[in-house]
Amino acid sequence: MSGHGTPIPMTSRASGALTGTANVPGDKSVSHRSLILGALAVGQTHVTGLLEGQDVLDTAKAMAAFGADVKRLGDGEWTINGVGVGGFAEPEDVIDCGNAGTGVRLIMGAMATSPINATFTGDASLRSRPMGRITEPLALFGAQAVGRAKGLLPLTMVGAQNPMPVRYTSPHPSAQIKSAVLLAGLNVAGDTVLIEKEKTRDHSERMLRGFGADVTTVETDDGFEITLKGQPELKAQTIAVPRDPSSAAFPVCAALIVEGSDILVPNIGLNPTRAGLFTTLVEMGADITFENKREEGGEPVADLRVRASKLTGVEVPPERAPSMIDEYPILSAVAAFASGKTVMRGVKELRVKECDRIDAMARGLEANGVKIEEGDDFLIVHGQDGSVRGGGTCATHLDHRIAMSFLCMGLATQEPVSVDDGGAIMTSFPIFQELMSDLGAQITRNNR
Repeated sequence: MSGHGTPIPMTSRASGALTGTANVPGDKSVSHRSLILGALAVGQTHVTGLLEGQDVLDTAKAMAAFGADVKRLGDGEWTINGVGVGGFAEPEDVIDCGNAGTGVRLIMGAMATSPINATFTGDASLRSRPMGRITEPLALFGAQAVGRAKGLLPLTMVGAQNPMPVRYTSPHPSAQIKSAVLLAGLNVAGDTVLIEKEKTRDHSERMLRGFGADVTTVETDDGFEITLKGQPELKAQTIAVPRDPSSAAFPVCAALIVEGSDILVPNIGLNPTRAGLFTTLVEMGADITFENKREEGGEPVADLRVRASKLTGVEVPPERAPSMIDEYPILSAVAAFASGKTVMRGVKELRVKECDRIDAMARGLEANGVKIEEGDDFLIVHGQDGSVRGGGTCATHLDHRIAMSFLCMGLATQEPVSVDDGGAIMTSFPIFQELMSDLGAQITRNNR
């Protein structure tokens, strides 16, 4: 069952060439952070291009619950009148973050060093995801988490009365852990230091600096050391959200495997901590050109021209995983059409996403005639050299990226591919079906 209602079974089938322009939504990571930092700033932050998927809308509701004045002015255009660092009010009700793992974890960090309490919950998928990796470092500041065993939602965060600065080495390559710690450090006197052994997406550091925080990153023998000076006055900003590279991944990959395709995907954020998929696809032989390169809102941006390509399997370097962790599902689907094996190692973080994505992709690929190998920290897809049988029904486990990956795969298989529930797609890419259909894709909702 969908986390947001009745299941929505969907099917995709072989399409003609995909053509046209794919205007994908705003970047989800930047959208979440725009709302949270806008709520912690002084003055009115004005955001355009905000992703209006359910995940981000849930974060907007949460910021209003903590006392910020959050208003929608029009399509993707929002204002946030902030309460300042340390100004969060205690919510009157439970904060429901739906399916938003990024939202709930960053919000926990943002409120953990204020002397308030907040109870968090979410949909069935989010309630099954581990929060201990966030609550453990937040406890070092003096915050407490009270709730279900293993740190699962629902749980109540009891904010620190007298927060202390923290020096913390993250045991996982996770931008969510890093961001939660840095946001908690905003309301602490002194320096908060986060050390990560592998570089993860740096939207939080970039945006914190844009709002006026003093954040520095240095590379040391231990990894990357990020230092934030506490108790800044964050100043309201005007933010133009770039379009989401993780959403762009779906039309890009679909165009690569559907014969004769030629599409343009404009205004895509190419932050180097997010662009690992495009690097990998080019290594596989993808015909992708990066046009009109520029910078918007501190983030590198380009227009992507994508043409159908004959792909060859590659071994993806494990150190690239943090820059494409959300894109392994769609890469797995594309790899099924390549010649040779595509080897993905260092991907254990996939097992604690919206679902166990390694298992979900492996089972779905097998159901469609693709040979795979898997382990705790790897997935190997044996390419079918352009000819994939299809015909299977894939379990999505309330995971939007699993659903979209298999629906894209079905556009080039011999037989249609179905997913048991596409409802979760609304959390991150609400216009997915419409956008893909406009390019010529055959994706339908099944009548029950």
